[in-house]
Amino acid sequence: MANIISPLPGVFYRKPGPGKPPFANEGDTIEIGQTVGIIEIMKQFTEVQSDVAGTLESFEVNEGEMVNPGDTIIVIREG
Repeated sequence: MANIISPLPGVFYRKPGPGKPPFANEGDTIEIGQTVGIIEIMKQFTEVQSDVAGTLESFEVNEGEMVNPGDTIIVIREG
């Protein structure tokens, strides 16, 4: 298993905007470099990208929840 961690503090979002589909869902196949969420801080949005390939196992943070640097956001089963 591999963890995708937050690179900075802010609010985590699974979708690029209201009414849009999520970047990824549990059970999806994830590629290296794929955007899996965004973090917003002071109206600036930073994409969270996967550094591993595999299957998205779980989100450890809910939509709209605060994250801190080093917090696990997503768990991916490599392979």
